[in-house]
This record gives sequence, C-alpha cells and structure tokens, in this order.
Amino acid sequence: MINLNEVLSEVKSWVLEVGKLQKDNFRRIDLAIDTKSTITDLVTEIDKKSEEFIIEKIKALYPDHAILAEETGKQDKDSDYLWVIDPLDGTNNYAQGIPIFVISIALQYKGDSVLGVIYAPYLNELFYAVKGQGAYFNNKKLKISDKTDLNQCILATGFPYDKNISEFNNTKYVSNILPELRGLRRMGAAAFDLAYVAASLLDGYWEMNLNLWDVAAGMLLVEEAGGKIIHFRNDRKISIIAANNIISDKIQNIIITCDK
Repeated sequence: MINLNEVLSEVKSWVLEVGKLQKDNFRRIDLAIDTKSTITDLVTEIDKKSEEFIIEKIKALYPDHAILAEETGKQDKDSDYLWVIDPLDGTNNYAQGIPIFVISIALQYKGDSVLGVIYAPYLNELFYAVKGQGAYFNNKKLKISDKTDLNQCILATGFPYDKNISEFNNTKYVSNILPELRGLRRMGAAAFDLAYVAASLLDGYWEMNLNLWDVAAGMLLVEEAGGKIIHFRNDRKISIIAANNIISDKIQNIIITCDK
C-alpha cells in the first residue's frame, strides 16, 4: 500500500489551493451557474474548475488510480485505489452566497475509505483522517459527541433533490425526530455535516439519497472519531445515520417506527 501520510500531505495542499480559487470567486455577480438533474441541483463554473484541478493532480502523481468525481463521473482503471471527489459540496449555498461549502476528497483501497479530507475554505476549517490513525480538525484530534439524550442534541439533516416527486423526501422523519431534539440544522452540505459530527460540533446527522462523493470522506472522519455509521435504507442510494452508538440507534429507532 502507498504511504497514506505522504498522500495526506499532498491532498491537504490541493484543497488549500482549490479553496483559494473558491474564496476568490465567492459571491461573484457574474458566476456561471447551470442545472443538472433538477432545477434545484446546481453546478457552477467553480465546481468544474475545482474538479479539473484535483483530477490533474491525481493523474500526475497516481496515473494508475481510478477516479470517481461528481461532475465527470467514473474514470475506470484496473486499480485497487479509487479517488472519490466532491469538488464543491454545498453548491446551492455557494451559488447563493452562503459561506457553508466544502471540498471533499477520499481515497479508497479495495472499496474501503483509507483517507479522507474535508476543507471549508470560507471558514478555514480543515478536517482529515487516515484509517486507523484517528480524525483531526485543524491538527486537533477529534472525539465524537458523548451525549446520550436526544433532547440535549443538535442534529443535522438534508433533503433529496427529488423531494418534490418522491414520497421518501425526509419530511416524515423530520416531523417525528424534531420534537425529540434540542435543535435541528439543515446546512446544505453532507460532507460538512459529517465533518461537524466527527468534531462533536453536531451531535448527529441523517440523510438519504446521497452519492459516494458526498459521504466517503465524512464517514471515515466519523468512524475515526469514534462514531457509528448506520445505513438505514437500501432503496434511496446511500442513506445514513451518523452519531455515537447511542444517539445513532435512537435516530434509527424513530426512523423504523416511521416506516412501519
């Protein structure tokens, strides 16, 4: 296996460079914006430029590795290594001028995430993990929230892009979980939410109909911080709960009750 700590150093430098590009173009009035799967599923010119930069770096250093990126899809190679890239998670926020957006990069080996980096450029917050070595936030080791009662918890969630056509759009879960909580947040970037769960800035998170690039780095961060990931649906792409062992189980129990 390649030296993951050396790779981590490289990836950190990449996200800092991409982050500068994103900050320099943030709130530009002439930002080019387009739609993808639905009218609410946006892509900007900065998403594309960010992804191009990261892929160029990977191809230069790891030409034999496979790549899965949000905007350009899968670039298959006969390799045990797969790079999973979300160049700008929180595109709707970015396009709106809301400063919650991140770059998320994971490296998988034989299907398991072994390295994850999430960087929030506007906040200058860098989260990273190497499998078996713990998770870190601006060089401080992370530990998942130790709360055990939902009424003490601030959780985050999100809504799928097909929320107007699918009955499984999270509204039922929200209406049943929300009354049990201290508070609920909808940040608009799954990778950001997972990084904040790992850092115990949020006490938990659930969402469905996600893609691998949304969660590959963030799930590793949560697990390396001592948290638990539960996959709670198999009919809505990637659908996960992230929290400590107790809170994740309590969220799952409410979801199970909703689905009966």
